[in-house]
Amino acid sequence: MDLHEWIVTEHDGVRTRFVQSVRDMVPVERWKERPGHGGSSIAYLVFHVASHQDIAVSSVLAGQRPLRLEWATRLGLGSVPADQGLGETEVLDLTDALALEHLDSYAEAVAVRNRAVLDRLDADALDVVPDAGKGLGELAGVDEGAAPWLFRMWDGKPTSFFVSWEDIGHGLNHLGEMVSVRNRMGLSPF
Repeated sequence: MDLHEWIVTEHDGVRTRFVQSVRDMVPVERWKERPGHGGSSIAYLVFHVASHQDIAVSSVLAGQRPLRLEWATRLGLGSVPADQGLGETEVLDLTDALALEHLDSYAEAVAVRNRAVLDRLDADALDVVPDAGKGLGELAGVDEGAAPWLFRMWDGKPTSFFVSWEDIGHGLNHLGEMVSVRNRMGLSPF
């Protein structure tokens, strides 16, 4: 298996694992529940992961406006600032506003668009350092003053970081969290 094939296989695997382990097992009307003490809801985690993947790949790597902006009204987030939902701590007002009937479609649209970007990605470009500030600020509309930690975290990182962490690793990390939420709901298949 070559590197490009591995990248797209892992990218596809994040979505497939989510569909099999969470989406198809937890009724969407329960996605805003926060069972147990602490932690985030599945709805917030889906939005958070998709937003990171969307901005990292669409905006930073491909130089496109993120789908998040196009989907904001459908998601019930028309007036929500672009930095909301990027932090690890659930923003309860954002979650409460999310239109669950469109959330998975947004996440799927991000996965499809990112796969198209990754299909065109030359493995030699993995060492290239993109302009993360432009992708976050100019294209995604994230205010640096509202999310300075994200601008610092992404600044100077090579393309490989955005592929391996933001598109794949970050998604798998939060997928584990979603499975934990599913299990606390009593929906574990095991």
